[in-house]
Amino acid sequence: MLIPLIFGCQKADKGTDKPRILISSDIGGTDPDDFQSLIHLLMYADHFRIEGLVSSPFGGGRKEDFLNIINQYSKDYEKLLKHAPSLPSPATLESITKQGAVDAAPFRGYDESTAGSDWIVSCAKKDSDQALWVLVWGGLEDLAQALHDAPEIKQNIKVYWIGGPNKKWSINAYSYIAEHHPDLWMIEANATYRGWIIDQDSPEKLKKDQFYTNYIEGRGALGRDFYHYLNGEIKMGDTPSLAYLMNGNPDDPTGESWGGSFRKINRSSRSIFEGGSTTSDTVATYATIEWHFIGPQLEVPEDSVVFQIEIQNQLWPGYYLGDNKYGVKYSPKKTESGTYKTSSNIPQLNGLEGAYTSIAPWPGQAKPSDYPLGDHWYSDRLEADLFLQGQQGAKTISKHREAFMLDWAEKWDWLEENPN
Repeated sequence: MLIPLIFGCQKADKGTDKPRILISSDIGGTDPDDFQSLIHLLMYADHFRIEGLVSSPFGGGRKEDFLNIINQYSKDYEKLLKHAPSLPSPATLESITKQGAVDAAPFRGYDESTAGSDWIVSCAKKDSDQALWVLVWGGLEDLAQALHDAPEIKQNIKVYWIGGPNKKWSINAYSYIAEHHPDLWMIEANATYRGWIIDQDSPEKLKKDQFYTNYIEGRGALGRDFYHYLNGEIKMGDTPSLAYLMNGNPDDPTGESWGGSFRKINRSSRSIFEGGSTTSDTVATYATIEWHFIGPQLEVPEDSVVFQIEIQNQLWPGYYLGDNKYGVKYSPKKTESGTYKTSSNIPQLNGLEGAYTSIAPWPGQAKPSDYPLGDHWYSDRLEADLFLQGQQGAKTISKHREAFMLDWAEKWDWLEENPN
């Protein structure tokens, strides 16, 4: 059977008013909320031209995690189609699902092309009168690889990235993009997205521990499956990237939208410590931290992992940079007084200890080592009255949470199995 390619990247795309989107997700990896966001996406899939679903996991996630949710969607497809006749078929969605990187990028920020990164390039080069929106729900590895392999695609894409903790896991890829592709059109949402997760101002019926019972339970295969992720408690920390395209003017990140409001930034904070750091060394939350150490000359390729560093009870790889130099990058996801300690079979790299202090707001005080950015890089708003529980810019989303959640609730009614 031939699979229709109306949402793929093989044909010209002219005259459509639906946003073109490609999702890069760590679904099935370290955080189950991507499953929730994917279920939400499929219920709104008629609003978009979905051109790619790329698995870019941290942990055990793979392409099959996308396909498993698409299978649940297929069970509800005919019922959903009665209300939204232009929903893409399950077969179409399966045909554009690709496996991306399964490991974090090395120190240099890119590695080898994947089916996912190649698909990003292919979709970005498609003949279209619209930009391709690359919505990144996890790490930036496949996007960084695509930009390395085909830097010319920058003129054809716009990126909305859910950063924050994902920046910590993907710091090598992020720093490569910031350094070598600062002219990328990028929304870097490090904290704003948490306006979905923090529901302190929501009506009781819409709170994250009540919404499933009130609006999802008993509604189709998707509803039954939704409970498997966080016991149905709403998180969906990646959904703001999609909601950004559903309400407001997406070409103006400084305006109002369900996916937040942002400000233009002209630099990305970066601190480089030669030989170590202490608690008196302050960095901005979400900044790039680099530690450089000196050790013996090694006869190994550059970017080889030769030591580990434990930061806040998590282990990170450290790399040989050549010419007796060693390095590691990190990004703190919150304000904290953090510590580190290295371990290695190389005596000079073993047992090095230090600390740092990260402070809000991002991007913090300017430093000569910062990455200068171009004219179209946006991030979390700075105004104090837009912080929510310490999360910068989160109120630009939380103010729209009720409207967004009620809109979604109406779609769940389409799948009600025993309507009154």
